[in-house]
Amino acid sequence: MEDRAEERGPQASPEGRAPSRVVRRGLGLGGTTAGLAFFCASLSPSLLPRSWILQGVVGGVAAILGYGLGCMVAVALRRLGLVPSGRARAVAWRLVITAGAVICASVLWFSADWQREVRATMGMDTRIAWFQPLIAILAAATFAVLLGVARSIRLGTRKLIGLLGRFIPPLVAQVAGVVVVVLLINVFANDVLFAGLVEVVNTTSSVANRATEPGVEPPRSPELSGGPGSLVPWGTLGRMGRDFVGRATTVAELKAFTGGEAVQPIRVYAGLESASSYREQARLAVRELRRTGGFQREALALMGTTGTGWVDEKAAAALEYMYAGDTALVAMQYSYLPSWLSFLLDRSKAARASRALLDAVRAELARMREEERPRLLVFGESLGSYGMEAAFGGLDRMVVWTDGVLLAGPPNANPIWSELVTHRDPGTPMWRPVYRGGERVRFGQYPADLDGPPVDVAYLQNASDPVVWWRPDLVWRKPEWLQEPRGPDVAPAMRWYPVVTFWQVVVDLLFANDVPPGHGHRYGVNVADGWAAVAAPDGWTEADTARLRKVLAAIPA
Repeated sequence: MEDRAEERGPQASPEGRAPSRVVRRGLGLGGTTAGLAFFCASLSPSLLPRSWILQGVVGGVAAILGYGLGCMVAVALRRLGLVPSGRARAVAWRLVITAGAVICASVLWFSADWQREVRATMGMDTRIAWFQPLIAILAAATFAVLLGVARSIRLGTRKLIGLLGRFIPPLVAQVAGVVVVVLLINVFANDVLFAGLVEVVNTTSSVANRATEPGVEPPRSPELSGGPGSLVPWGTLGRMGRDFVGRATTVAELKAFTGGEAVQPIRVYAGLESASSYREQARLAVRELRRTGGFQREALALMGTTGTGWVDEKAAAALEYMYAGDTALVAMQYSYLPSWLSFLLDRSKAARASRALLDAVRAELARMREEERPRLLVFGESLGSYGMEAAFGGLDRMVVWTDGVLLAGPPNANPIWSELVTHRDPGTPMWRPVYRGGERVRFGQYPADLDGPPVDVAYLQNASDPVVWWRPDLVWRKPEWLQEPRGPDVAPAMRWYPVVTFWQVVVDLLFANDVPPGHGHRYGVNVADGWAAVAAPDGWTEADTARLRKVLAAIPA
């Protein structure tokens, strides 16, 4: 990054050499101006609320991003010969310092109200601790640390160029020095920092995968994987698989809801350690479905999992309550890693595992007479929805091959979701699109959004869910979901700023589950309305859906 000294040109030392200190002069004018602007923009609200500590860090990172961009612009202008005089620069500095202080103080003051506004849109407590002076101090400290790192890299680059310049032409030395430093940073960032993070997370996740949550025990029912007669040993299910089968809805719970008869629901799960490949896991799951009688149930549901193999318990239980237990749910684990890391590293694993399970189940159904086949349903949340979409490859196949699909919190990279939203009916907002009149597909956040005749596919997507709306081009392009009218739980004061909004939404991703259900990346009891829209059994009513919502609300998240 350039600083004010560089705007004036290198300052020679008494020995005729450029100084070799990390901190040689004050900040650059262009960088400071942009840094202050980015800091102020970062105080504006984003999709989710933030604490004052987090805001300080967010502001510091935003400021360093702005500083770097401002310095690059200053360098470009200097290359074009647009260099202000010393007097003009002095006046500009006084304006920047004076106006910057006033504007920053004003925006810091209003930032508390903006955060309360975000919380109010989500029904959260608006009484918050918001220490503006400490936010500024923390942001300045974050900025100083990052600037020190950047200047250290710059100093190292100059020293390397100077060393190379002793042996090769100056221009070649400059190019070679920059290339070497960029390669070293890339290797350090990817092969040391990121690879180290992945290794740590992978190790801890694999250890966690062997653990079992307190209160979860091997099932006593043969209808559950890991239980008596199961083809899938309890120890191979993984932590999330053991949760899935160990917390299955009981017959007593189902009878209390239906007021009549109920049967033990079937839950089949194949962990990473249950077989040697995704295809073998899928074959094992099908054999387990045969053993348990899953293909003779009224509804058979493929449950897409997230990175660790997690299945939304509310989504699973909702289907079991709706069908009085006459269901078979099947899921597969494809990774130890958390969903966000699986998405970054190899989201194709989710697609390959989902396709293997879909192919194996459809092959088995093809052997059955049509009148004997169960209703084939599909559920996926977050990365699980991505895997399921990729397994089908298109809406037509999804509709033809299944009897109902419910997907929640779809990442922006979902292929079918992206196609539907891009080609939505004119005049419908991105956060609540209507596709071809809503005949086959419906999108919703609140129960009323999903009312109407049955559809083939339903999407649950919260207007405030960063998982749904984050995409790389937020850096330079205003998203359609921020145009008016905007979503019901998106703060009116939220604005798009280049680079800054991208950074804010990245931070929102990390805290997408730290908000009440129905907001952020939490879909809670709304899965009841989703299932009712695509797979309601005969005789199911809106009153039944309302009762089901109350039951699901008591299930721990």
